[in-house]
Amino acid sequence: MALIDFILNLAGLLLWVSWRSLRFDPFSKRTPATLIGTLRRAEPERIHWWQLPAVLGGMLFLRAVLYWQIGSAFKPAWSGKLDLGIIVLSIPLHDDWAGLGRACLFSLFSFGLALGVFYLWLLLLSLLAGPEPPPFHRLVRMQLGSIDRWPRGVKWFLPLLVTAVVWWLASWVLAWLQVIPEPVSRAHRAEEALVIGLGSYPAWQYLAGVLLALHLLNSYIYFGRHPFWTYVNTTAQTLLSPLRAVPLRVGKADFAPVVGIVLVFLLAGFAGRGLVFVYGKLPF
Repeated sequence: MALIDFILNLAGLLLWVSWRSLRFDPFSKRTPATLIGTLRRAEPERIHWWQLPAVLGGMLFLRAVLYWQIGSAFKPAWSGKLDLGIIVLSIPLHDDWAGLGRACLFSLFSFGLALGVFYLWLLLLSLLAGPEPPPFHRLVRMQLGSIDRWPRGVKWFLPLLVTAVVWWLASWVLAWLQVIPEPVSRAHRAEEALVIGLGSYPAWQYLAGVLLALHLLNSYIYFGRHPFWTYVNTTAQTLLSPLRAVPLRVGKADFAPVVGIVLVFLLAGFAGRGLVFVYGKLPF
């Protein structure tokens, strides 16, 4: 079930990315008339802006029904898992109508979690981009929109703010469903939201590790002058900029990417364990 959920979340992300990219389609709007005439598609346009979100919503509902039917067949009922890094939420899917409602919420929250991690990674790429990013960065800007041009200080603070607000809102529903204990006070709810918000930053470790590993690979294997590799190398070098003062090159061997990968996962691991400890100390 976890594998099915992962694959369907990927399919949902592809639908979301396609929908966000529609506004950049040069043929999605009518071209102004000229002396020659109006440029039209060779074929009639078949995709409208509302169709992809409708398909996505339908997919999320249908998979919720699937989870409800399959999950309720288990004894005890199968529980959907939401790994937030600091805590893992478990939503049991019973065979009654309330179980269908829980399945719909799990389907929505599961996709929302995947979408949140996706945008966290895009935000990291935006933070690592220089004043004049390479053309390949346009793919990131297509999804982030105007956020890509925001000041870096605001973008650094954005994961904490957005994740804390989303958790604060979702905690009311999760407490009502008895997935999490009811917070003892408003201050406790705010403290939980703050810790969960801080827990969003360790999700950057996986993208950072992949960027550094690809940069290391491209340092020893020439893959050509494709814009993708130019973008990877530029982004990875920005990520490694704090290590420039450390002599990590021995002859032709550059150990900076290896050291960077180790430091990224070590720092993220320590931060994650520290936040788990802090969350466990919150009063319930």
